Amino acid sequence: MSQTSDSCLDKWMGREALAEAMIPVIGRLYRENNVVTSIHGRSLINKSTMNILKAHRFARRMSNHELLLEETAPLLNALSELELGAAAIDIARLTEKFRAEGNGASLDEYLRAELAEIVGKRGADDRTSTDVVLYGFGRIGRLLARILIEKAGGGHGLRLRAIVVRKGADNDLVKRASLLRRDSVHGSFEGTIRVDEEANTITANGVQVQVIYSDNPATVDYTAYGIKDALVVDNTGRWRDADGLAQHLQSKGVARVLLTAPGKGELKNIVHGINHRDISDDDKIVTAASCTTNAITPVLKAINDKFGIIHGHVETVHSFTNDQNLIDNFHKGDRRGRSAALNMVITETGAAKAVAKALPELQGKLTGNAIRVPTPDVSMAILNLNLEKGTTRDEVNDFLREMSLHSDLRKQIDYIDSPDVVSTDFVGSRRAGIVDGLATISNDKNLVLYVWYDNEFGYSCQVVRVMEEMAGVNPPSFPARDVVAPIAVLETAGA
Repeated sequence: MSQTSDSCLDKWMGREALAEAMIPVIGRLYRENNVVTSIHGRSLINKSTMNILKAHRFARRMSNHELLLEETAPLLNALSELELGAAAIDIARLTEKFRAEGNGASLDEYLRAELAEIVGKRGADDRTSTDVVLYGFGRIGRLLARILIEKAGGGHGLRLRAIVVRKGADNDLVKRASLLRRDSVHGSFEGTIRVDEEANTITANGVQVQVIYSDNPATVDYTAYGIKDALVVDNTGRWRDADGLAQHLQSKGVARVLLTAPGKGELKNIVHGINHRDISDDDKIVTAASCTTNAITPVLKAINDKFGIIHGHVETVHSFTNDQNLIDNFHKGDRRGRSAALNMVITETGAAKAVAKALPELQGKLTGNAIRVPTPDVSMAILNLNLEKGTTRDEVNDFLREMSLHSDLRKQIDYIDSPDVVSTDFVGSRRAGIVDGLATISNDKNLVLYVWYDNEFGYSCQVVRVMEEMAGVNPPSFPARDVVAPIAVLETAGA
């Protein structure tokens, strides 16, 4: 083995050692201080050594500077000595800011100044806890449960207290727990799950969840389980209007309702990042729109603000869903009775019209259609837009890359320019949509964009963001202000 190979391996092992040493520090900050650490929005909580190394590698797409463990490890150790109160801290952005604005100050001095409002408050959390009930426990319900359990922390913020389902079998509880534990698309649950059939509870990573059997949303007494002023998240899609969803408010212990589907009538359809500030304390029922609406609205807003949209067509290539048949059989919907596993199926989508509910300036400017395809998750929206201002492919891509990194929409918009990515590469994405830069087509005022999205997990992350907004449980976030660094044009797959 050559000296070069030896040096390369030694360097790798040194980075592994640094990442391993970071794990207990990340854990202590989370458990003792209610501090959630991340790298450009990628949470570091409960991550392995390899996940931490990959998160650092991912950060190379953000600027011309590689994120070095030699910088982030000391920063984490310094954070652990500050007795911090509850917060969300992006150590990549904080490292960049210290590098750019440290002005000769020591790391400790800089962090004490930057985090002054939480220094010395050791775990103090001004947020009130909000009880959450998941009404329905299907694909979205179980992913919401995973995310809420992951974010449980010290018990502040959103607290998953119960799920409500119709009893399907004598061993219903065990089957529900098994579906939470194992998922063919999203993999195994990260942690432990215990079932108590006598108490009718599922306990996941210490979060005890009461399982309630009911088929009437108006007659559940949640207070009997110690649940009060709860936010009920209706995942069934059975009721879409105010009258139907208001049934939940008749149950004891319920304060507000969120629907994980597009709402009908005058209900507010919220796309987080776009119109979440429209939620008021008086809104007892809110909807989180659809997965497609959440994926395309942030991108459409960015393009409309920059270039202006005269008209556009949205074509969705969407993974099949549970409302389709596995093999040909009767279905009340057109074409949906044909086998989802064997066919591409043209169907309607309300996403184009729904965009206007969150983004009124696009009212009447969009049309849409959908094609269901034989994949279990991850979809694509093709945006064919006629613009007011002419542009080029490079200008559009640079703009959207910048929006994904340093704008208020960075939690919603992601960007990638790898020549080898395919749909499965986006399973588990926490962004609402991912712009595929290499597929962008621009001809002056005609623009075609391709936007990937995990229609299950990415959408569920958006739903949780709306829940946090409704409950007012967002912790302070640091750094509060970004450093805008030059953007490196790098391949982003495998980060």
